[in-house]
Amino acid sequence: MADFGAADQDAFRKEVRDWVEANFPASLKGKPNPMMREERANPTPDQDAWRKAVGAKGWGTPTWPAEYGGGGLSPAQGRIVQQEFSRAGAYNPIGGMGVMMFGPTLLEYGTEDQKKEHIPPICRGEIQWCQGFSEPGAGSDLASLQTKAEDKGDHFVINGQKIWTSGAQWADWCFCLVRTDTSKKHEGISFVLFTMHQPGVEVRPIPLIAGNSPFCETFFTDAVADKKNLVGPLNGGWTIAKRLLQHERSGLSGAGGGGGFGGAKPLPKLAKDYVGLDETGRLADTDLRTRIIMNEIDGRAFQQTAVRAMMEAKGNSGPSAATSIMKNAGTRWMQDKAELTLEIMGHQGLGWEGEAFTGEELTAVRSWLGGKATTIYGGSQEVQNNIISKRILGLPDLTQHN
Repeated sequence: MADFGAADQDAFRKEVRDWVEANFPASLKGKPNPMMREERANPTPDQDAWRKAVGAKGWGTPTWPAEYGGGGLSPAQGRIVQQEFSRAGAYNPIGGMGVMMFGPTLLEYGTEDQKKEHIPPICRGEIQWCQGFSEPGAGSDLASLQTKAEDKGDHFVINGQKIWTSGAQWADWCFCLVRTDTSKKHEGISFVLFTMHQPGVEVRPIPLIAGNSPFCETFFTDAVADKKNLVGPLNGGWTIAKRLLQHERSGLSGAGGGGGFGGAKPLPKLAKDYVGLDETGRLADTDLRTRIIMNEIDGRAFQQTAVRAMMEAKGNSGPSAATSIMKNAGTRWMQDKAELTLEIMGHQGLGWEGEAFTGEELTAVRSWLGGKATTIYGGSQEVQNNIISKRILGLPDLTQHN
């Protein structure tokens, strides 16, 4: 759908604003999105009502096709929805890997039946997905994966192991790369979907330094994937996986507008609260003031570039290798922001638990620790640099000359 004129934008903005005011529970204003399944298992009535309202409207996935449960909006309308949510202090209750990675990929590569079955529950926030890609011996060299799917007529039988499976302990379904031809590397990989609620699927959470366990080891012993849930051609999964990883890197960069980590409060406001102002009304620490402003500038520049990249991606049938640039730039900016947050908080930014620290301070510490992994997962910073050098800058592959 094409973007529309200023008058139409004003009318649509009023429509969205009125709808949000009528439907967003005041009790949730300014609160974070309870994204993980463990937090969603027992939602409050207001949380559940907000998810259902946004899902029914399709505004959790505003630019996805309406026939599959999305909003069917233009990019300009989608931005207005995001802006009005933010204005009201409202979070988007529809998210996760289904929205960030799997949904956009299925819309491009899936059959009509697959889209009708799997996209609407994502748009309504009813189903949580996990990603079965990395293995103990196949991380950066993902195409070395060994999890095997044997053809049993109308279904595949899957055996093997995945690792760093984010949210596997809460997931309902898995989109998974499996080996269906052992004689070839990239051309022997297929992309399949299957339910996590079946015998033969074992999940073991991996405790992390931040104190939580979003990542898991996942074991498959004669797990079953129906043939109707083979996405794309047999042995054609590598092409689909590469496109999905571009969507993932775009999301991990923060380009999706999800904000950063290390504290939700803007750094200038945080600094005023913790450091204080001088007699002129400015931050007393001039060096800190400069570094905060530079981070703010970096953030604004990144966000504007991210919006432009997303618009260009829509005109080029999806994201490009430029998502590697955005992933590296976005994660580095957010890590710097998390470091500044703790520096601003001083000794209050060193807490792990206890009544001496506020919830905001404890969250900042854990977010800072958890954020250290963002330059690794989704394709490490070094992997992204290789992609940038070869696919964008056209530099030679030095390994060919060794």
